[in-house]
Amino acid sequence: MPLVVVGINHRTAPLALRELVVFSATQLPDALRALACGIAEESIIVSTCNRTEVYCVASSSQSVSDWLQRYHGADNSLSDCVYMHEDEKAIEHAFSVAAGLDSMVLGEPQILGQLKDAYRCAHSEGTAGPVLNRLFQATFSVAKRIRTETQIGAHAVSVAYAAVSLAKQIFAGLGQHTALLVGAGDTIALAARHLHAHGLKRMIIANRSLNRAQLLASEFNALAIPLDATPHHLAQADIVVCSTASPQAIITTSQVAEALAERRHRPMLMIDLAVPRDIEPTVAQFEDIYLYTIDDLQGVVSDNLKAREEGAREARLLIHEEVARFLSGLRIQQAVPTIRDLRSTALQVRTQTLDQALKLLGTGRSPQEAMTYLADTLTHRLIHAPTHELRQAGEADDDALVAAARRLFHLDGEIE
Repeated sequence: MPLVVVGINHRTAPLALRELVVFSATQLPDALRALACGIAEESIIVSTCNRTEVYCVASSSQSVSDWLQRYHGADNSLSDCVYMHEDEKAIEHAFSVAAGLDSMVLGEPQILGQLKDAYRCAHSEGTAGPVLNRLFQATFSVAKRIRTETQIGAHAVSVAYAAVSLAKQIFAGLGQHTALLVGAGDTIALAARHLHAHGLKRMIIANRSLNRAQLLASEFNALAIPLDATPHHLAQADIVVCSTASPQAIITTSQVAEALAERRHRPMLMIDLAVPRDIEPTVAQFEDIYLYTIDDLQGVVSDNLKAREEGAREARLLIHEEVARFLSGLRIQQAVPTIRDLRSTALQVRTQTLDQALKLLGTGRSPQEAMTYLADTLTHRLIHAPTHELRQAGEADDDALVAAARRLFHLDGEIE
């Protein structure tokens, strides 16, 4: 069965379509088990704000694509957005994703952690078999090599960094402003660190788990609040950055309307980095609101990509080399059972023939006779099956098998 990658990402589909096929953390185990029921022999699902991808060993990529859309109840509108890769192209894609070459922000490191999380989930569910285990271990190794040997990660560019850059463009200075950060995951933590580094003095961090919000807040002397308290603090925020895994919007249009009234319509920058979205899209209707989604940041970060382009070119050369290495190793692994069986068969023939030669010695035959019997019988038994197959190949005009035999037994070269 081929190695398959089926997915949808920020390059192939807008946010509204990507939202349709997101797998939440609670959905992943069920989805992996569903794939195991006749669709794929092995599977790993990667689902982030920018991509949903299914890595698997399956009979066909189309069957996996059909399953992905069927699982989410999506219609055929997704068909043109789904990409499918098999074998060598699938391996190349996995390496590129891990290196950040396929990310919205070139070289961003967060995707590697997300791949590791996806791998751990599949490993826990028992759906990551020998092929995907080998692929993902190689993927992590390739990503590390690219980080070490190229400049692709030398400059601090990420979606969170892009959000902070946007805030700096809209507000002359961040020192006198307040940011409300909704969520406490890696993206929000990174945004908090960038805001703090650029002079922001006051932060409010809201999260479903208050303990986690307090842990992050302690780094910046920030205020931690429970998620349901977000509307009560909205009016204080000049900058709002959201990135949660909530299936419903956290901030509604009516809540923003109330906050604007309390703020006497002082402008607010709202950045929604979540998929599905944390902020209702209709919030954009207010004149005093600057609402940006994760897709909007593509233009914001473009100026930061130039420094990474040379590193990306070097990374692609490394990936080409690593794909060839991985395929070579995979082919060797596929040959191992045949090599093992060949050695086992030869050993059986050797043992049987040696026993018979020793019995000849035991009956008083000379060592020379026993050695001659051993050599002749061993030779005959080892070449009997190949000779039979070559005769049949000759009758069937199977030149390929005859050529393979000449190569396999070195018949066109000297015997070493």
